[in-house]
Amino acid sequence: MDAPEPDEPSMGDRVFAQLGRKFQHLLDKSTIYLKSRWAFSFFMLCLYGLRVHLAEGWYIITYGLGIYLLQLFIGFLSPQVDPETEGLVLPTDSSAEFKPFSRRLPEFKFWYSATKAVFTALFLAMFRMFDIPVFWPILLIYWMVLFFLTMKRQILHMIKYRYVPWSTGKTKYKGKDALHTPGSAPAAKGK
Repeated sequence: MDAPEPDEPSMGDRVFAQLGRKFQHLLDKSTIYLKSRWAFSFFMLCLYGLRVHLAEGWYIITYGLGIYLLQLFIGFLSPQVDPETEGLVLPTDSSAEFKPFSRRLPEFKFWYSATKAVFTALFLAMFRMFDIPVFWPILLIYWMVLFFLTMKRQILHMIKYRYVPWSTGKTKYKGKDALHTPGSAPAAKGK
C-alpha cells in the first residue's frame, strides 16, 4: 500500500518559515558585535524606563522584568556544572588541568533573552489594561533586598569554589628577547 504524500505547506507556513530564516540569519550575523548588541539592549531598556517614568505606571511589569533579568544574570554568572552537586570540576591548583569556565547561560542567549524580555515589557506598557495599580516603593524595596541577597549568595559561591565567570583573554607570555628593550645591548654574563 502506498503512503499518502505529505501535503504542501500553506502560503502562510512558507512566509513564516522564510521570515524565521531571515531573522535567524540576522541573529547569526550579530553574534560578533558584542558591544553593539548590548548597547542596543541598553537603549531599549532606557526607552522602557522612560515610558514607565513619564506615564507613571506599569510598575508590576517593571518588577517582573527586573526579577527575570536578575534570574538571567545569575544563570550567566553560574557554572554549567554546579560544584555543590557534581563535585569540583574546576582546577584548584596549578598542577591540575585547565578547563575554561563554562556558563550555565551563554552570553548570546543571555543577551537574546534579556532583549526579548525588554521588548515584551515595552509592548505591554503600551496598553492600559496591563497597568495594575500597586504601591511601587514596596516592590522596589523588595526587589533591592532580593537582588542584594541573591548576589551575596552568588559571590560567596564564587569565592567558595574559586571561579571567576569572566576572563580577560588569553595570557601572553614574554620570551627572552622581551626582557631587554630593542636597541640596547643584552646584559653581560659573568662579570
